[in-house]
Amino acid sequence: MRQQTQYVFKIGVGILMLFIWGIQSCGPSTAIEPGHKAPEIESTLIDGNKFQLSDLKGDYVLIDFWASWCPPCLKEAPQLVALHRRYQSIELPEGAAFHIVSIALEKNDRSWERTTKRLGIDWKYQIVDETRFVAMSSIASDYGVTDIPSKFLIDPEGNFVSIRPKVSEVDAYLTSKLKS
Repeated sequence: MRQQTQYVFKIGVGILMLFIWGIQSCGPSTAIEPGHKAPEIESTLIDGNKFQLSDLKGDYVLIDFWASWCPPCLKEAPQLVALHRRYQSIELPEGAAFHIVSIALEKNDRSWERTTKRLGIDWKYQIVDETRFVAMSSIASDYGVTDIPSKFLIDPEGNFVSIRPKVSEVDAYLTSKLKS
């Protein structure tokens, strides 16, 4: 009986691994590299309003995939909050603004809410995508995200500038735009 239970468990784990691999191997439908168009995101913000990434065309956008249960995400959150505060009211060249779009990949939204309050994450564009696994999020899949934190910097034309940049690299890029 014990061998049979172990066998069933191994089969179950194998099926789960194949399922996750299958989702990941599908990958994004567009090229995720600098210069290419960022996939559209259509979702609902935490305040209940509808969101479309294309509505932010003309501005710089940092898309941030994270979760309240992710230690590296929590570690870099203060840098992200500081970046938002630094650029939230600065006009970049050609009248462009800077926005952060946070996509929290959460198992439940209660821990997310406590964490955002504690960390001071208060920007307008916040989405909670409840999912058990990162690979099962359709938004994350469109961006080829398999692990978090993952960030994508998008220019005013809607094209990728940088794939998985550090917060300091985003800051340096935006600073260079201010000087040009």
